[in-house]
Amino acid sequence: MILSVVALSLILNPGQSKMSKTLVDYFQPMPIHGHLTTDGWGAPNVQPRDPLNGLEDPTMKHWNYWDGQIIKGPDHKYHLFASRWDQSVGHNGWFDSVAIHAVSDHPEGPYVDKGPCWPTNQGGKGHNVTALVLPDGRYAVVVSETRPGDVFVSNSLNGPWEQLGSIKVDANGFNAQDGAMSNVSVMLRPDGDFEIVARSGAIMISKSGVLGPYKIQGPSIYPTISGIPQHNLEDPVLWFSGGLYHIVMNCWSDRRAYHLTSTDGITGWKNRGLAYDPTVDFVRYKNGIVNRWNKLERPSVFIEDGHVKFFTFAVIDVPKDDERGNDGHGSKVIIVPFDGKALDRELTRSE
Repeated sequence: MILSVVALSLILNPGQSKMSKTLVDYFQPMPIHGHLTTDGWGAPNVQPRDPLNGLEDPTMKHWNYWDGQIIKGPDHKYHLFASRWDQSVGHNGWFDSVAIHAVSDHPEGPYVDKGPCWPTNQGGKGHNVTALVLPDGRYAVVVSETRPGDVFVSNSLNGPWEQLGSIKVDANGFNAQDGAMSNVSVMLRPDGDFEIVARSGAIMISKSGVLGPYKIQGPSIYPTISGIPQHNLEDPVLWFSGGLYHIVMNCWSDRRAYHLTSTDGITGWKNRGLAYDPTVDFVRYKNGIVNRWNKLERPSVFIEDGHVKFFTFAVIDVPKDDERGNDGHGSKVIIVPFDGKALDRELTRSE
């Protein structure tokens, strides 16, 4: 299995940095919190599955879920920030999605939907939901795509959430369109600056707090990297671990994602190869059963003790245009264990 994945990655990405494995090989089997069932919604490719993994509407009578970012709270619970919309309107209902907060006793779930984060602000409107802890100990939830990089803050993961403002971008002499607030991933760097990578692939840095202004550091990094497609790239997630900055971004048309690293988070990005692919059997349970979601998008990471321990994915069981509402198909958030400590160790050896 490992050899086949590596061989596929090297064939598809001849310019990638050479490692014995790529990121997809570090995903681990999911524990079963309930039981695997074929009674729920979804196409045969996602059956049987554990509906208690992640966040889902097990009846698919109310909500489609998307996005997903986990923060562990001082209450020792796991807080997931995501988006949802009425499943009856199908996948394109995401245009009217709202940002929600869900809670679990376990990182893999099950997560209980606690409702919209800011119900009195534009009816809770929010998509491309992500979250982080600020230097002053407050929590921030960032939404983009349907809102202009709006940031909400709270002293508690349970809210209430107050709109702090919208992210500002300084083009810094580069293409201002590269600073568009779409698919925003934002992180607090070890040096105290804030960094954003958005759909465009341009890196932006703020030395003035989470709202910016963020200075664009240059054109999109993607054209400078060999072995990755130059079309339909989206959903970058940015993090720091093992002494490196990482980006995983998805090519939605190819249904394949790629892993990049940099020593400073701005320049010198390397292609590390295949991050994930729905045709590779990495979404699996401890008993060996595999779920093959049609799309795995909006990746996010949960870091503990300095290494990635879990990935979250927004997943859908059929092509998006085939999910029309009230049809037994839909989307949810899944959580997949990940051996980030081993990944960081091998990357360090390959440098």
